Amino acid sequence: MRTVGKIAAFAAVASLALAGCATEDSNGDGGDDAAAEGTGACTAPDGDIQVGLAYDVGGRGDQSFNDSAYAGLDKAVKEFGITATEGEAADGEAESAREERLRTMADSGMNPIVGVGFAYSESVNVVSDEYPDTCFAVIDGFDPDETGNGNVAYLGFAEEQGSYLVGVAAALETKTDTVGFVGGVHNDLIKKFEAGYTAGVQSVNPDIEVLVQYIEESDVAGFGDPAGGKEAAAAEFDQGADVVYHAAGASGSGVFEAATEADAWAIGVDSDQYLTAPKNQKPHILTSMLKRVDVATYDMIKSVVDGEPLASYQVYDLSADGVGYSTSGGFVKKYVEQLDEAKGAITNGEVEVPTAPAE
Repeated sequence: MRTVGKIAAFAAVASLALAGCATEDSNGDGGDDAAAEGTGACTAPDGDIQVGLAYDVGGRGDQSFNDSAYAGLDKAVKEFGITATEGEAADGEAESAREERLRTMADSGMNPIVGVGFAYSESVNVVSDEYPDTCFAVIDGFDPDETGNGNVAYLGFAEEQGSYLVGVAAALETKTDTVGFVGGVHNDLIKKFEAGYTAGVQSVNPDIEVLVQYIEESDVAGFGDPAGGKEAAAAEFDQGADVVYHAAGASGSGVFEAATEADAWAIGVDSDQYLTAPKNQKPHILTSMLKRVDVATYDMIKSVVDGEPLASYQVYDLSADGVGYSTSGGFVKKYVEQLDEAKGAITNGEVEVPTAPAE
């Protein structure tokens, strides 16, 4: 095991890797309150806490989903003086590899262990049953058997609500009345982004056309394919879109490239991607939909530190500052009044944002 500051990385059967840099979002005030409370059946460690963080494809340095999880881990490491080990999924790896990664962490004394991304749901469901005293969590997770292991927290988000807000921004900014959406994988989770975005756009002007492209139907490689992201976004710009929102993880870098080449707008996702984009791309990032994966990761670790581990389903929505939008670059500041109105309509129940695209 090699220690880097307070964060360790090791490579074994589980193919663990350490790489990249962290990112933080802007509109991050007030996000440290848990969306819900619960005490799991696992046992919080009596001594030093060692956290295991298992990234999805792309790992740390994706400037999106995984980096946001790292930001929460980094905050917890600095605040609580704990240690952590990071692992990363390989593109196209078998479910057994994810399970072995989690077992390696559990056998090494990691507690809690957090899987970053829905693709860890199956493996966490299996491994958590083998280690009932260890606390597990899955970002965007679900219980595949719907039986519920008492030592697992499923940390979810109202992505459709944050996507609605950036959809409003896109509708207010477009000059062509055509905007686009690029999803990494065509599954129910990413459809939430599409549905919210489309609803937000059409709340401003129902006549605006929303073009939709997905990089992959089911292969999670769609979250690590910048070339595919660029191709999908370029096709939408060629069809007249002047704003394209992506929910495609590391593939989003390709969307930003396409927007820059088309002299158009892109909208980032998960973290404030303006902060980590190359200088030439910054003028083309209108805003980012903030999905506070950092808050969920931090909350899970804090709950174990406090001896009251989170369990079952936790939902981070607009009312809990679990989702939102960024203002870096200043491009959407002129729309803040309309965006705040839209946020208020959602949080007071006046608007119910769809979680699936219209048929």
